[in-house]
Amino acid sequence: MQLWASIVNAVTRRAEACGGVTGMKMIVGLGNPGAKYAGTRHNAGFDVVDGLAQQLGVEVKKKKFGGLFCQCSLDEKTLMLLKPQQYMNRSGQVVATARGFYKLGLEDVIVVTDDMALEPGRIRIRTKGSSGGHNGLGDIIASLGSNEFARVRVGIGQNTEQDAADYVLARPAVQERQLIAEAVEMAQQAVKCWVIEGAEAAMNKFNIRNE
Repeated sequence: MQLWASIVNAVTRRAEACGGVTGMKMIVGLGNPGAKYAGTRHNAGFDVVDGLAQQLGVEVKKKKFGGLFCQCSLDEKTLMLLKPQQYMNRSGQVVATARGFYKLGLEDVIVVTDDMALEPGRIRIRTKGSSGGHNGLGDIIASLGSNEFARVRVGIGQNTEQDAADYVLARPAVQERQLIAEAVEMAQQAVKCWVIEGAEAAMNKFNIRNE
C-alpha cells in the first residue's frame, strides 16, 4: 500500500507540473456496490452523490478507474462525481487513480461517507484528519499518502448492542431513515457550498447547524 501511494503521488506531482483540469472538483461518495447494499447505512455517501447527480441532471453511470462516474458543472466549475465500485475498504486506489488522471490537488477532492460517531440527522465537514476508524477513509488516506483532503461525514448513529458491521450494512428503521435522509440532503447542500464558496464557508455554515 505504501508503494502504491508513492507511485500515485509521483505520477500526480508530475502531472500537476504540466497543469491540471482548471477548476475541476472531485466529489467521491463511499459505499458498497450492488443492490444488496442499496439503502443501507453504510451507503450514505452513494446516496449523497446520487442525489447531487439528480439535482444537476446527470447520472453516475460511466465506468472508469474502478468506479462509476460522470462529469457535470456547477457555478461554472467542472465537477466529477465518483462512486468507487471496489467495496468500501478498497476505495483508495479508485480515488487515487482518478485524482492522478485529472491532475487534481488534494484541495480539489471531497469525500462523503457515513459516520457512526454522529447521530442520525447530523453532518460534519472537515478539511483533513484521521479516518476515525472508517475503513473507506483509511484506505483513501493510505492510497493518497495524505489525510489533507476534505470530507463530509453523514451521521448514522450506532447500536452498542449490535455488531458494528451488521449495523452499518443494515437498512435503518422508518424514523431513523427519515433523519438520515435529512442529513443526506444537508450533505448535498454542504458539498455544493464547498464547490461554490470554499471549505471554510461550508464548515462555518453547516458545522454550526449541527452543534
